[in-house]
Amino acid sequence: SDKTGRGDTGLESAEATVLMLGMTIPAAGRRNGRGLLAASACVLLCLPLAAAFTATPVTFGRLPAHTVAARASGPLRNVALRSARAAPALSTLEMKVPKIIQGGMGVQVSSWKLAREVCRAGELGVISGTAMETVLIRWLQMGDPDGLYRRALAAFPDQGMAQRILDKYFIEGGKADNKPFRNPPMWTLEPNQDLVEATILGNYAEVWLAKHNDDGTPVGGEGAVGINCLTKIQLPTIVNLYGAMLAEVDYVLMGAGIPMEVPGILDKLAEHQDAKLAIDVDDAPDTMYTHFSPAKLWERTGTYKIEKPLPRPSFLPIVSSVTLAQAMLKRATGAGPTKGIQGFIIELPTAGGHNAPPRGFRYDAAAKSHKLSLNDKGEPVYGEKDTVDLDKFKSAVKGLPFWLAGFYARPEKLQEVLAVGGAGIQVGTSFAFAKESGLLQSVKDDVLQRVQNGDLTIFTDPVASPTGFPFKVLELEDSLSVKDKYEARPRICNLGYLRTPYISKEGKLGYRCASEPIDDYLKKEGDLAATEGRKCLCNGLMANAGLPQVYNYKAKGAEENYVEEILITAGDDINQVRQYMKPTEDGRLEYGAIDVINYLLGRFKEEYTAEHNLYSDADKAEDPKVREALLAKKQELAEKIQEVDKQLKTGK
Repeated sequence: SDKTGRGDTGLESAEATVLMLGMTIPAAGRRNGRGLLAASACVLLCLPLAAAFTATPVTFGRLPAHTVAARASGPLRNVALRSARAAPALSTLEMKVPKIIQGGMGVQVSSWKLAREVCRAGELGVISGTAMETVLIRWLQMGDPDGLYRRALAAFPDQGMAQRILDKYFIEGGKADNKPFRNPPMWTLEPNQDLVEATILGNYAEVWLAKHNDDGTPVGGEGAVGINCLTKIQLPTIVNLYGAMLAEVDYVLMGAGIPMEVPGILDKLAEHQDAKLAIDVDDAPDTMYTHFSPAKLWERTGTYKIEKPLPRPSFLPIVSSVTLAQAMLKRATGAGPTKGIQGFIIELPTAGGHNAPPRGFRYDAAAKSHKLSLNDKGEPVYGEKDTVDLDKFKSAVKGLPFWLAGFYARPEKLQEVLAVGGAGIQVGTSFAFAKESGLLQSVKDDVLQRVQNGDLTIFTDPVASPTGFPFKVLELEDSLSVKDKYEARPRICNLGYLRTPYISKEGKLGYRCASEPIDDYLKKEGDLAATEGRKCLCNGLMANAGLPQVYNYKAKGAEENYVEEILITAGDDINQVRQYMKPTEDGRLEYGAIDVINYLLGRFKEEYTAEHNLYSDADKAEDPKVREALLAKKQELAEKIQEVDKQLKTGK
């Protein structure tokens, strides 16, 4: 794109392709945007080589690699030209490789509705795999409006299991607003059968809904559905994955940690084999594991028989460095030359939610040495060591596709990634406030209105999350991002997803969370300093999705019982939503997931149309072979334009 943002004419892109081969287009051809035969002949001579430039085995490709390469500038250009000459080979697994991945955002912000809309557009829609058993249980207690989850449960292969959760939690018409939700048991290394069943059903239902239309028919098309799980929330991981796989999830994405064992677990679950996962247990003398056996699960239910393997989803770890990607390709537990990994997502520190800490940064509650690495606002300082050399990354991952995340929700950024050999981008924040997301409608209305009136700010909190990872918080007056408001909140831990297992001085296994009541934490041999600044993310994020817990006691100075309040996370590019939002008839501001996709992919139609115009005189070529080749190329470009139109839903 030139400095005016208008981009070049398409002829210039083709000219750049020719120049890469040491050829030139006559001056008259360069001036004539319609494309003279002299220019066309030059392009024709390049067709065999140009075809090699763009030959990718599996792709949603809309824009030829050589065209993207020609548009790249600065340090990206050399990498782009090399990428155009040697398109990477993908793994041997059949994959639907999107240009756009809708980021996973919990709790249920990346809802089944959002994932389904992105999937319908031919890209990768992703549901959140965080606390899905609690999400399902709470929606059932809300009366399951429109019968959505009951429809998904009716498709579950074990109807006995589905009926048990309905009998236990479903409330016809929904609970009273002032009544608390019933919570499932908290996770431990040895969960009970009810919790396992609820977790399987919760993940199954969310994936199933994302993959089906309202009438129950499959969405179909070229899109795909994935599930995003936090590596740091270890205890439910295997069961989450099995539930999602029963619904034939296409992708598994995992960050906030190093999911080294997950590829092997996916291999085993696909065959219904027993699986185990090493759990981080403080002060444990030996490695401890959580175990899951599909065979024993179905044996206990007594109503379902395993008949065939499950489709093994593609696995995309979310990483922040070349070193981590190399380590996973070397030590991950999956089968095959890439250890069960089908690609990588490179997440930069500008992305929302949990971020990888800066290189060398370590939160130390007692010594507080981490404060030496904070800026004036108290945020972690990221530097040169935290950047990713894409040339080295591409070489390190040996042809696997990769996507970039963090401030990439721009068409020019997408094209830059494609130019350097990437598969595309992951976008979270722009989708988080779309009308299909699971975020509370009042929050979306408020945020969009505030963005219209001025820029919002994000605070990268180094201590809020009990995981120890920096956590992005959207600074809103009426939320728990306000210190006094959070301190007035009754301190409680009743969901426990971020609890850490530990071995006490007496050798007993226990569970603690730095955001639980301080007295409880200290009784569990926790350090008082570790509780400072910690926030209960589990309850705050549940409130974001419109499922807040109600308590039988009051906050400080309040007259009514306390209802959990919101704690919104977003990426640094929150103000980018201005590009999509538009007023509705009732005076609100709104946009849909398809608006985001159209914005990001719309440039491809411009490129193809400009290149198509280059062949406008193809039928006038005197040589029959030249004419045939030029007309074939013209038809190919016309088909690509139609393909983009179909994805953009323009209907043209």
